[in-house]
Amino acid sequence: MKTILVTGGAGFIGSNFVRYLFEAYPDLHITVLDALTYAGNMDSIPENIRNDARFDFWYGNVRNGELVNKLVPESDVVIHFAAESHVARSIFDNTVFFETDVLGTQVVANAVLRHVDSVERFIHISTSEVYGTALQIPMTEEHPLNPCTPYASAKTGADRLVYSYWVTYKIPAIIVRPFNTYGPNQHLEKVIPRFITSALQDEPLTIHGSGQNTRD
Repeated sequence: MKTILVTGGAGFIGSNFVRYLFEAYPDLHITVLDALTYAGNMDSIPENIRNDARFDFWYGNVRNGELVNKLVPESDVVIHFAAESHVARSIFDNTVFFETDVLGTQVVANAVLRHVDSVERFIHISTSEVYGTALQIPMTEEHPLNPCTPYASAKTGADRLVYSYWVTYKIPAIIVRPFNTYGPNQHLEKVIPRFITSALQDEPLTIHGSGQNTRD
């Protein structure tokens, strides 16, 4: 039975991914590492999964090298979701974004490097925010990286760090850059849950800028 380590697995995207893995791949063991900040919630992982022998949860921060170096060698695949992820929050409190997103990624990447003989794949979840404002539509992977917020620049730093480890050390890394994601268990600070809850309460729907922004 292969083991997949999911950092940030109690967050919005991570918990949905854990649910998918658990249901689609009954031969997998899933280990979640999560700091359970305001954006992480164990209730986002169904009780039947939490109580199953195929599931383990570790409470901790990805910057904790001792813990990460314990979990990575026990894993065949590492999927790194853990990050501070809200653009507006990064504008007012940017330090934690660089601490978690860049330094935390470095800790995980170093652990993968240290155990590169046993880790089959390291999948780093980056973001489309690394591209900044689109110079052409549709946007391609060849688009210049031009982050426009502290969150985006922190994620760009992590993205390029993983890339540099792939080039320099040949770690088995893949970087993905998802565009906007929405769905069950998303925090109310995000735009679609915010609009829905505001509409239900007859509150105004605030749009920043011209309203002409587009998403992939």
